Amino acid sequence: MNTGPLRDFFSMMLAQGRTRLAVDFRNCMSVDSTFLGIVAGAALELADLDPPGEMILSSMGPRNGELVRNLGLDKIATIVDSLEIQARVGAETSLGTDRIDKDERVRMIVEAHKKLVKCDEANAERFQDVIAFLQKRSGWDRD
Repeated sequence: MNTGPLRDFFSMMLAQGRTRLAVDFRNCMSVDSTFLGIVAGAALELADLDPPGEMILSSMGPRNGELVRNLGLDKIATIVDSLEIQARVGAETSLGTDRIDKDERVRMIVEAHKKLVKCDEANAERFQDVIAFLQKRSGWDRD
């Protein structure tokens, strides 16, 4: 439910020239690889800026922190505790709840997993089947 709005929010912030983005996991019990792939994609875009921007991940808790480390996002994002986030970022914005259609959702899932592979090559083996299956099922397996 939150992945599409998160992707749109990151795109909007990057288009506005924002160079520091933060995700507060305080009220998030768990996330999936698609959600983290969207975060990875924005972190990679920020890293490509000149000078590089920063993705900040805060208040992840043990399970989300483990997922972030296992997928290699700790290599491209700054991990902070909840007390640091307001001082580092400033304003707080919540996500919208716009729904996306099935084809766009599948494309977003594939792209998110490709970003995780780009973030850490070790993820290629983890997600190659997911990516291949969804691309083939959707008829755009030529990427």
